[in-house]
Amino acid sequence: MFITSRPDIVFVRGQGSWLYDSEGREYLDFIQGWAVNSLGHCPKVIRDALANQAEIVINVSPAFYNEPMQRLANLLTDLSGLDRVFFANSGAEANEGAIKLARKWGSSKRGGASEIIVFEDAFHGRTLATMSASGKPQWKDLFEPKVGGFVRVRRNDIQAVREAIGPRTAAVMLEPIQGEAGVMPFTIEFLRELRDLTDETGVLLVLDEIQTGIGRTGRMFYFEHAGIRPDILTLGKGIGGGVPLAAVLAREAVSVFEAGDQGGTFNGNPLMTAVGYAVVKEISRPEFLANVEANGEYLAAQLRGLSEKFGLGEVRGHGLLLALDLGKPDGSRTVTAVQERGLLLNSPRPATLRFMPALNVTRAEIDKMLGIVGAALAI
Repeated sequence: MFITSRPDIVFVRGQGSWLYDSEGREYLDFIQGWAVNSLGHCPKVIRDALANQAEIVINVSPAFYNEPMQRLANLLTDLSGLDRVFFANSGAEANEGAIKLARKWGSSKRGGASEIIVFEDAFHGRTLATMSASGKPQWKDLFEPKVGGFVRVRRNDIQAVREAIGPRTAAVMLEPIQGEAGVMPFTIEFLRELRDLTDETGVLLVLDEIQTGIGRTGRMFYFEHAGIRPDILTLGKGIGGGVPLAAVLAREAVSVFEAGDQGGTFNGNPLMTAVGYAVVKEISRPEFLANVEANGEYLAAQLRGLSEKFGLGEVRGHGLLLALDLGKPDGSRTVTAVQERGLLLNSPRPATLRFMPALNVTRAEIDKMLGIVGAALAI
C-alpha cells in the first residue's frame, strides 16, 4: 500500500554503517532507520541476543511475567530514576500509552483533568491520538475529527505554557529536541523552568524521548542535560537497536493504570526485551556514551565548517542527532545528490539535512560522509 515515495532501490544486506542493495552497490547510512539502528546494522550483540532467546522462549503473552522483560525493566528504572515500565512495540504506541496514563492520572488525581499542553511543530506519532497531539501543519485537516483535549503553544515560551495551564490541565508533553521539525531543541533553561512550573501547578511533565533517548545525545536520556526528571518518559527507536520495542516509564505515584486499561498482544515479549536489554547495557557504558558525545562534537564542528564554506545556515542538535540548515529549500535535491554518490541522508524540512548515524559510527565514516555532502553542495 502506498504510504510514501520511495527510490527505486531494494536493500538486501546491512553491516554497521553500511547498506547494500540488490545491484551490489554500497551506501553509507546516516539515517539508520530514522535513528533506530543505534548500534548500526546487524551488530553481533543483537544477533546473539535474538539467537539465544529464540532457543528459550519467544512469547508468553503479556498476561504473565517473563525474565527478559523483568531484566530490562529493572535496568531502565535504575538508569532513569523512574519506577514503573510499560513495554510497547513502537514510539507512537508508547506516546499513546503516555497520553492515556496522563489522562487516567488527571481523572483520578486532579479532579477529572484531561487536557494536555503540547507544542507547535511537535511530532509524537501517527496513531489518531498522537497525530492530534502533534503540530505538523500538513496534518491540520487530516483524519478529522481529531482526538480533542490538546492545547498547543509556542516552543520555548514558558509564559504561554503558564497561561495555558488551568484546572482542566493534566500534563505538558514535549520532545526535548523536535526531530521532525528539523532538529529544533528546547533550551535547557526552558526545560528547567518547565519542570519548576509543572511542579508549582501540580501537573505532569511528559517527555517524549523516542528520538533523543538511549544515548543519542551523549547522555542516556536528554533530560540529564538539564538536570531534571520527568513524571512520564517515553522511549523507542534506538532502545531495540532495530527491532520493534518501545517503553513508557513513570513515577510510582503516576502509575495509575488498572486491569484492562492498557495492554498489547506482543508487548514486553521475551524476544524483543532480550534484545533491548543487550542494547541498553551496551549503550549505557560510560565509555560508550563518552564516545557518542565526542563524535557528536566532532560532527557538529565539521558541519559548521561546511556551513561556513558554502554560506549555509546554523547547525542544530546535540550528540549524534544534528541538523544543517541549508538556507534555502534544497533538502530534497541534496538528499538525491548524495544518494547517487552512495550516502543516505534525510531532509525533514525543505531547507534542512538531518544526521542520525549509528551511535558507534567511526570518525572515518563521518569524514567520508562529509566529503560526499561537500561534493553534492558544490554542484
